[in-house]
Amino acid sequence: MLQMLASLDRQFLGTPFADWITAAAIALAVVLVLLMLKYVVGRRLASLASRTTSRVDDVVAELLHRTRLYFIIALAARATLPILALSQSIVKVAEDVTAIAFLLQIARWGTGLIDFWLRQWSRGRPGGDERATSATIKAVAALAQAVLWSVVLLLALKNVWDFDITALVTGLGVGGIAVALAVQNILGDAFAALSIVLDKPFDIGDTIAVDTSVGTVEHIGLKTTRIRALSGEQIIFSNAELLKLRVRNLRRMHERRVVFTLGVTYDTPADAVERIPATIRTIIEATPTTRFDRAHFARYMDSSLEFEAVYYVNSPEFSVYMDTQQAINLALLRSFNDSGISFAFPTRTIIQQRDSADDDRQRDAPTHVVEGGAPADGIDTAGAARTATDDAPSA
Repeated sequence: MLQMLASLDRQFLGTPFADWITAAAIALAVVLVLLMLKYVVGRRLASLASRTTSRVDDVVAELLHRTRLYFIIALAARATLPILALSQSIVKVAEDVTAIAFLLQIARWGTGLIDFWLRQWSRGRPGGDERATSATIKAVAALAQAVLWSVVLLLALKNVWDFDITALVTGLGVGGIAVALAVQNILGDAFAALSIVLDKPFDIGDTIAVDTSVGTVEHIGLKTTRIRALSGEQIIFSNAELLKLRVRNLRRMHERRVVFTLGVTYDTPADAVERIPATIRTIIEATPTTRFDRAHFARYMDSSLEFEAVYYVNSPEFSVYMDTQQAINLALLRSFNDSGISFAFPTRTIIQQRDSADDDRQRDAPTHVVEGGAPADGIDTAGAARTATDDAPSA
């Protein structure tokens, strides 16, 4: 027993064995406590996070999950340094090693926060679909992590190895400007892709209309966005050029506004013309999935009395709109046939006058021709007439 006590007075690196044992006990206790926090508390928080809507427990659980063993050991070693009477050189090495461990752990936590935020943001997009976690989002994560690790590296060079990073930062800035000028078109598309991802004018799976093209978005990449056209081909747009065009997102249409016109002949009685808006309203209101807005005798056209009607289809689906419009058209056709009202079609009356001494009757008699048809004996009453006079030279 006395020999064991005497051995405790021996020294290692200038520190008695008793202090080493105390330091080891403290380090072991710190490691055990931190591991218990990591696994026990982390599992409880993960279980709690699945039952709550708060993001705080999710973030803490993610950080605990990404805590590494080397960081825990570094914390335990740092806690024992005041107990041990070590030389300055050994203390300096120990402090540098623990500082590197701290910086690495900070980088790991930062990476975890970036991944967590992008994952939550992707799930929170319209539709809750992670298809939107495309190459663009992954590229954003890679870029953010590269910036984070670069900052950690600069901090390590500055604080651990006392390296003058001023010249390095200046060189990186100049080099970055040169690279940006060389690849400015690519960077323009990349930033446009970032704008699309963050601003969300459309998502993968949306049907959009761009210029004269209509299709479904299949892919949002760093350089291009790909759309599957209604006719089947794939249309590829540069992201920067796409944002310069007017984009209509048809998927986010809640209801469809429909404006349609119809014309009746000029010989329609005034009473019948007055009843037509009410007839249109009755037919639209009787059609399912519609909301009537207005119907009016709008204007006088060349060949018709034109009516304009506006209604809403309570569905964004194009097939529903076409079925609804077909039902309205058929109902209007039946109603007009029953009422004896004729739809107008373009007509033109041509009057030809001939100066002939032999045939005064032919000179004064007009010849009426329906556009696209043969000459008729009388004036066609299918619509308003547009008259053109052709004076032939005298015989």
